[in-house]
Amino acid sequence: MPHQLVFDPASVEPEVGAPAADRVVSGNPQFRTWNLEEAEGGLYAGIWEATPGKWRISYDEWEYFNVLSGHSIVTEDGGEPVHLKAGDRMILRPGFNGTWEVVETTRKDYVIRV
Repeated sequence: MPHQLVFDPASVEPEVGAPAADRVVSGNPQFRTWNLEEAEGGLYAGIWEATPGKWRISYDEWEYFNVLSGHSIVTEDGGEPVHLKAGDRMILRPGFNGTWEVVETTRKDYVIRV
């Protein structure tokens, strides 16, 4: 097995989903996720896309992501909203609780460490 991987979403069938109904604050957000890497020990990498809507999020893992397109707003409980657009990057740490709002369909690439 090579020790490199080219991120090619065309080589992976996307998983389709949505936030749990009890987490949705507004809209009808839908997800598509291209999981391009799943490694032993809980490391995941790929591309995620969501349509407009707002839902509650809670993190037990580390996530680094880079917004490729769209506009989203991530707000930590008790914190200020952070507007994210193409080229913006963020790390969400374990213990993060708040909301994710997709204003314009958003696509990001990500690396998650459980």
